[in-house]
Amino acid sequence: MHGIAFQLFGLSIHWYGIMVAAGFLTSLAVLQYKRDYARMTSDQVVDLSIIVVVCGIIGARIAYVIQFFDQFRGNLWKVFRVDQGGLVFYGGFILAALVIFRYVRKHKLCVSRILDICAPAMAVGHAFGRVGCFLQGCCFGIPCRTFGKVYPPGTAPAARYPDMDSIALNLQTTGKAAASSLPLLPVQLFESAGNLLLGIALLLLFRKIRRSGTIASVYFIGYGIMRFVLECFRGDHTDRIIGLTRAQLVGLFIMIPLGIFCYFYFRKHGEDVCAGSNG
Repeated sequence: MHGIAFQLFGLSIHWYGIMVAAGFLTSLAVLQYKRDYARMTSDQVVDLSIIVVVCGIIGARIAYVIQFFDQFRGNLWKVFRVDQGGLVFYGGFILAALVIFRYVRKHKLCVSRILDICAPAMAVGHAFGRVGCFLQGCCFGIPCRTFGKVYPPGTAPAARYPDMDSIALNLQTTGKAAASSLPLLPVQLFESAGNLLLGIALLLLFRKIRRSGTIASVYFIGYGIMRFVLECFRGDHTDRIIGLTRAQLVGLFIMIPLGIFCYFYFRKHGEDVCAGSNG
């Protein structure tokens, strides 16, 4: 896989940045599609989307830099090269959630309805982002000979899981004695597919719910479980806490409990929703 899509006026345009942009536009389309449910104007949707995306990227980047600070030692300028990959979803999620609550209070909107429309938007947008991770070579999986994907020399996957048998071939074809990666499980694409299916399921669920806040609750629980399972197949993590990755800890002790709490809280305090007429 190669992270650079093309050159533009001497600048390298990375697939990761392209996919993040595509994810933003898709999320915006979902929010516009469901804005009547949340009683938002089109301008409010655009304003909130831009604020959430900017703050989400900042939060996700901060979390990534903290977790993988060794990658930036000696070259702190790389901290700002978000287009080259390197975002931790949960970091962005936390900061974006704080921004959403601040925006809702300021404009006197219904928080449960806002969370409901943000849930599928985040899911489908995240699906595009994970494709970008796959193309960029971050968030890679564990070695898998059956249908794994090989990354070229010089990439993070090749450094983590070098295929020593590839050195001779690379020397013959490129003139450089460098190792490609072992075939690695494309776990990024699995999460992309899972997010896409989750987003579609959430959109369909609008026709069935009776209380606002239900959609968000299902998203918190669903994504928390999915991420916990897929983390077992990630190959880029070397550190563990009580045998679990940071993402698994967040999913197990924050996302899933948050979803359960929201479900029961909004079942009592959420607004009545007329099923079948939610846009």
